Amino acid sequence: MADQDPTKSYLRGAIVWMDQAVLVVLVLLSLGGLAISAFAIEDDYLYWLAMIPVFGLGAILSSWSQARRTQSDETHNIKRLLWIELLHWGGTLAAVIGVFLLRYLQALNDPGAALVMLLILALSTYLNGIRIGWRFSLLGAFLGIAAILTAYVERFLPVATLLAIALILFSFHQSQRKPHKTSSHGG
Repeated sequence: MADQDPTKSYLRGAIVWMDQAVLVVLVLLSLGGLAISAFAIEDDYLYWLAMIPVFGLGAILSSWSQARRTQSDETHNIKRLLWIELLHWGGTLAAVIGVFLLRYLQALNDPGAALVMLLILALSTYLNGIRIGWRFSLLGAFLGIAAILTAYVERFLPVATLLAIALILFSFHQSQRKPHKTSSHGG
């Protein structure tokens, strides 16, 4: 087996730890945003706006850890991944600015604007996960489900919290499994 090299094993462990830490932090921040939605509806759209660069930074950390594992020309690869992430999250920010404009023009109210921003963040996170690893896709799906719960379930926070715990436990469980083969989307 080629994966018996202790350096590769250590590197894989560090990458999984980094990806796991990013996931946990982003899930906890997402729960914070959902709590704001539950108790201070008029301010939650500002929270989701602030989360775009935070999620972008998390994606850069995860992308960087994946790049370290898969590429030998690390400098070129890091520049490329930074460019891709800046374009991806810049597009997300542009869409959210469009939501702000719609809110300003009173085409959307504050709760509606917050839900649209959350769905944009969910979609961006999910799509980024297709490229950088399943944890981001899972987080994007969680955010999308949370947006729907927010709209349809009066007391959505306990359900969202249970989903967040399940997501984190599933991710930890998957991290403990021995990989059969290392892929570029394993993160």
